[in-house]
Amino acid sequence: MAREFRPSRMLEWTALAALLALPARGFATSARAEAATSPPAPAAPAGRDADFGIAEVRVDGRVLFRVHGAATTTAEDRARNISDRISSAAADTSVSPDSLTIVENPSGSQIVVEERPLVTITEADARLERLTSPQLARQCLTRIRAAIQSYREERTPQSLLKATISAIVISALLVVILAVLLWARRRVTRLLQGLFQRRVSTLRRTDVQLEQTRRVWTAVDNLMSVAEWLVGSLLVVVYLERVLGLFPWTREAANNLLGYIMTPLRTLGAGLVASLPDFMFLLVLALITRVLLRLLAFLAEAIQREAITFKGFDPDWAWPTYRIARTVVLLFAVVVAYPFIPGSNTEAFKGVSIFVGVLVSLGSTSVIGNLLSGYTMIYRRAFRVGDRVLIDNQFGEVVEIRVTVTHLRSPKNEEIILPNSLIMNSKVINYSALARKQGLILHTNVGIGYETPWRQVEAMLKLAADRTQGVAKDPPPFVLQRELGDFAIDYELNAYTSDATRILAMYAEMHRNILDIFNEHNVQIMTPAYVADPQSAKVVPKSRWFASPAPAAPPPQP
Repeated sequence: MAREFRPSRMLEWTALAALLALPARGFATSARAEAATSPPAPAAPAGRDADFGIAEVRVDGRVLFRVHGAATTTAEDRARNISDRISSAAADTSVSPDSLTIVENPSGSQIVVEERPLVTITEADARLERLTSPQLARQCLTRIRAAIQSYREERTPQSLLKATISAIVISALLVVILAVLLWARRRVTRLLQGLFQRRVSTLRRTDVQLEQTRRVWTAVDNLMSVAEWLVGSLLVVVYLERVLGLFPWTREAANNLLGYIMTPLRTLGAGLVASLPDFMFLLVLALITRVLLRLLAFLAEAIQREAITFKGFDPDWAWPTYRIARTVVLLFAVVVAYPFIPGSNTEAFKGVSIFVGVLVSLGSTSVIGNLLSGYTMIYRRAFRVGDRVLIDNQFGEVVEIRVTVTHLRSPKNEEIILPNSLIMNSKVINYSALARKQGLILHTNVGIGYETPWRQVEAMLKLAADRTQGVAKDPPPFVLQRELGDFAIDYELNAYTSDATRILAMYAEMHRNILDIFNEHNVQIMTPAYVADPQSAKVVPKSRWFASPAPAAPPPQP
């Protein structure tokens, strides 16, 4: 069963949001007041001033004013240096805010403290606010004095103690609410679980509605899990923003916390919008490639069913050829699509591509060898599915031919997997290839003493072949005398069959028939070892040349 649905989690997150929203209202109000006292942010004027950039001067996370970059320094470096000088002056308690003055010089209006310059307001800075440099300098002087005063007040023991107590209270309330909601969640979960179990108990195990109910439950549970994650992430951001904003050292992080999350999202969104034409091209290319592959698959199926025939093209080659054509089409599509993949022109993408290429080239040598061997075997038609073969001393039936390996099923019902590269370098005996049209010859050898008439032995062997099921009557079985040995004659029985799948069973039946027939006619199957000369010569008298079951002797020629 799917994971339990816990709707009380939504109640938990909602209550937590309400808890954190109450103290956050004061923070939002102060932020709006601060924004009201901050300088306006008009668009940067066109012209050469905009080429050097614009940056904000911040102290304890609060924006005081903006400055323009110069030819010798960037706007960010200049703003950071000004912020450091103002913070150093604020940290020096011997410096009075009233000691800050404005000094006019050719480069602009300069704000100094005890003859130490803090910031020089240039004409470019004034143009940002559409003011003159003296006017902007007076505004900046007021803001710097207020920032110094706020800097010192927020670092007093009383202010820090108050901020710490507020953070502890917020955290304690959060823990209390979570504990209460956890208790409520368990109660509600047990209630809903009971309702669900009663619903399931009314359905049969094979009922379609039972499966549908479980699927709906799983879908709702997954959706609620996603909603819980989103709401929980939002509440964590709000909590951190509120707590970090209480302390001057972490206020900058609190102000930028949302930006840390939104900046990557905005970057991804902008990149997605900019890549829409490329995505459309990739979509069209994917559709064309899919249609082409469907046409190739339809053609391969028609060739396999022999609805379409080509001279000299075996139907068994249809799907292997389709796989080769599909690989070529996909490689061509990848080559065409590569320049349109977002980020394909970056150095990181190129580096990863080279790294993957090196890994593939180093690790795919044997794989490529097996692939080539597999396709070579398919087009050589060494064997096909269903054939009985002997490969590298492994006997079995071919059950599957893949591009890298071939699967055999042994007579013991064992699965044998042979790499195609091994098959290419091994001797392959196919018992089924010629059996379909010309027949497979089963053969077995017996050693019979010289005292037994050879005509009788051949007749008995042919009779054993006739009694074996699956042995063809035409062509008829035949016997070869392979060797006149030291102690016995080596007879070889040969019989045709068109069913190569029953080789072992027919051999076993043939051997049983040979034993029975030789026993019936009191002929011993053995090769006696030579110990001493027998009392009588081991010869067959002419009167026994045509002993049963050999056919009668032909009449003498006139």
